[in-house]
This record gives sequence, C-alpha cells and structure tokens, in this order.
Amino acid sequence: MNDHIVKSFDQDLAELDRLVAEMGGLAENLLADAFSALERRDPGLAERAIASDRTIDLLERQIQERAIVMIARRQPLANDLRHVMTVLKIASDLERIGDLAKNIAKRAMAVSGDNRPRQLINGLGHMCELAHQQLKDVLDALGTRDIAKALAVWHGDQRLDDLYNSVFRELLTYMMEDPRNIGLCTHLLFGAKNIERIGDHTTNIAENVHYLVTGTMLTDDRPKGEEAAPVLFGAAN
Repeated sequence: MNDHIVKSFDQDLAELDRLVAEMGGLAENLLADAFSALERRDPGLAERAIASDRTIDLLERQIQERAIVMIARRQPLANDLRHVMTVLKIASDLERIGDLAKNIAKRAMAVSGDNRPRQLINGLGHMCELAHQQLKDVLDALGTRDIAKALAVWHGDQRLDDLYNSVFRELLTYMMEDPRNIGLCTHLLFGAKNIERIGDHTTNIAENVHYLVTGTMLTDDRPKGEEAAPVLFGAAN
C-alpha cells in the first residue's frame, strides 16, 4: 500500500487490518474450542467458548465505529474506500462465524451428559478440521493479500459441502439403526449444518480478499458439491 500524505490515515487502515485479524484469530479459537467441548462432552469448555463470542462481537462494533469515523474524516476514494468497505464485510462474516461456532458449543452443553459411542461424532470431526483449515487459510490470504490462496479456499468449499452430505446420511443411519441415538444425532446434525455454514462464510471472505486485491468481483458461480442435504427439525441455529 502506498503511503498517504497524511500518515495517520495509513495508521487508521493498519488498525482496521489489525482488528479484523484479531477477530479472525478469536473465531479460529472459538471454533476449535466449541468442537473440542462437543467431542469431549465438556460443559465447562463449552461455557468458556460461548462467552468468548462476546469479544468477537465487541471487535466488530469497534471496526464499524472506526470505519464510520474514517469515512467521515478522510472521505476515502478508490482503493482506500474499497479497503474500508471490504474490511467491514469481512468483519461481518467473522462475526457470523463466531455465532455459528457458539451454536456448536451450545450443542456441547446439551449433550454433555450423553455417553453414547464417540464414533457418532467422527464425521463431524472431519468437517470441523476442514472448516478450521479453510478459515485459517483465508485469514492468511487476507493478511498477505494472496489471491491464489483465497481462490483455493473458494474452490475448497465444495469439499466441505460433500462432507456435510456424507455426515448427514451417516447420522440418519445411526438414528434409524437405534432410536436411542436420535437425541444425540439431532444435535450433531445441527452442529454439522453450523460447520457447513461456516464454510460458506469463509468463501465469502475469500471473495472479498479477491475484490480487495484486484478491485473486481468473482463472477463465476461458486463451486458446489452434490445437492445439499435438507435441514431437519427447523433451523440450524
């Protein structure tokens, strides 16, 4: 980025980048903690994960307030305005990722007393690993302005969609084989949908990284896997 005549403007832009990077790091940790709480049936860790989402929300508000002040004072144009507006969009996606990860932690609270076989959660674990890596990669792409890495995340969402459909069918099989699994598997289905939606938001961020660097939007249709499995029992939140 070229230096501006007013050096404090560069500092303002750098602070926006720092805040969104902090949000991203917290979202990564929240997702990891939420799934760990679900896997270990650990209500204490789930509570801490849920509480950490408040910090993500606070950072988003700080970014919004700073952006409004910057637009009012600096009246940015062209690349600078694109920078500010893109950071706002990315912050919104990270806030939503935090909410979805928090919902997984809430599922962990709900099943904390369930002692059913842990293999029921294996497929969900693979989904979470992939979503977590996608989030890490897209945040790296944002920090380094790496278009190739952002596009790799964009294309990778298809893998997560396919894995979600596989997990959906697997959990339905467990429910049909043994009705005692219905309660736990229902919570896991909601958790799987939350993870699939996190993948959608990392894809949004990848598109915005592309726009931030190039000034052009991706116009191709998003690569998708097979038709998504339906959501049972209402919304996934």
